[in-house]
Amino acid sequence: MDGRASSDELLDILGDTESRALLVALRREPRTAKELGETLDLSLPTVYRRLDRLCECGLVSSTTEVRDDGTHRRRYDCDFDETVVSLSVEGFRAEVRLTPTLSSERTEPGAD
Repeated sequence: MDGRASSDELLDILGDTESRALLVALRREPRTAKELGETLDLSLPTVYRRLDRLCECGLVSSTTEVRDDGTHRRRYDCDFDETVVSLSVEGFRAEVRLTPTLSSERTEPGAD
């Protein structure tokens, strides 16, 4: 996939409870899969399956961090801040507005 999901794919992804939970957690701050699993009480296989799909559709990106001891880990980040769903006579249309995520844009839990 080229990072652009169809409306049907976006609606399917956003209809998935675990995917939505991952997106909310990642919008707050970038995290590793392990951190996401612990925070959301999800198994690692579930987290990785959802992250793979979110990355394929361009909703989440990942970077690899190398620690001082030479080990590395992958950190994931949410790449959008707005989803628009509209309905016309042709059907539903879903789109996301991709933006560079900046740590200053992140909100603390309960800040809404």
